[in-house]
Amino acid sequence: MNRIGYSYRFDRDIDLREVKSTLLLALLAAEGLFGRSRVRMDAAWAGDETINVIVIDAGTLVGMTVSLIFTTFLRAEFGLRAFDVRQVDMLPDGLRMGPLDTRS
Repeated sequence: MNRIGYSYRFDRDIDLREVKSTLLLALLAAEGLFGRSRVRMDAAWAGDETINVIVIDAGTLVGMTVSLIFTTFLRAEFGLRAFDVRQVDMLPDGLRMGPLDTRS
């Protein structure tokens, strides 16, 4: 069974490092709702700087919440025209937590 995900594609002039910082804030906000452990267990994402894309697994309530928060933060920080977001089908174990979460 495939899972739902969201693919965020950013304009070339957007630095994906800044976008990843925004994603970190979205993960932190989700921790406020679900707790740190649940976010670590249920949130997954991947990024590719060569094509300026981040994909978030939204197949769990936590993942969907991270996606919603992330989209809101992106709109506020970069504006609606700086990125495009599309729903994508994902393979069941297609994403793992990226290296962004460096907190122990």
